[in-house]
Amino acid sequence: MLQLLWEIFLSSAKVGVFGYGGGPSVIPLIKKETVELHHWMSADEFTDSLAFGNALPGPIATKMSAYIGYKLAGLVGAVAGVLGMVAPSFIMMLALAALFFAIKDDPRAQGALRAVRPVIVALLAFTAYDLFPKSGLNWDYLALGLVSFALMVFTDVHPALIIAAAAMLGALVYSF
Repeated sequence: MLQLLWEIFLSSAKVGVFGYGGGPSVIPLIKKETVELHHWMSADEFTDSLAFGNALPGPIATKMSAYIGYKLAGLVGAVAGVLGMVAPSFIMMLALAALFFAIKDDPRAQGALRAVRPVIVALLAFTAYDLFPKSGLNWDYLALGLVSFALMVFTDVHPALIIAAAAMLGALVYSF
């Protein structure tokens, strides 16, 4: 059990260290660790856990780490996953905050930050590309996705309201 907890912690910590940009940009990293490297869950299970995690508030990486850890080792596994995910960024933030405030106006620092932004966009695009064929989409789901996208682009409707509305619609329409 200790070996598994250590593996959960290290896997989450690896994502925590290399998950620059946070949010959905870490999803490919989490998938690589859990589905491809450790085989802790199938691609379908991963997609289901991602949908479940997105239905709750808070950072997706932390929720996914808790879910995966819990699936593997119960409550203590969830704690190991969350600690692994959070500890690296907490430690790095403490160290980098002092450095950043010292060099924030340096053109090289600004250039480095600008260069990373398109990579984050590419990670988000890859996540959509990777999840799309596995999502079991039909015309109804595709229409719901397009309407949701349009609402986010063209209105000020909060994404949480869109998610809640989709969940309620799904519970009412697709549960029969």
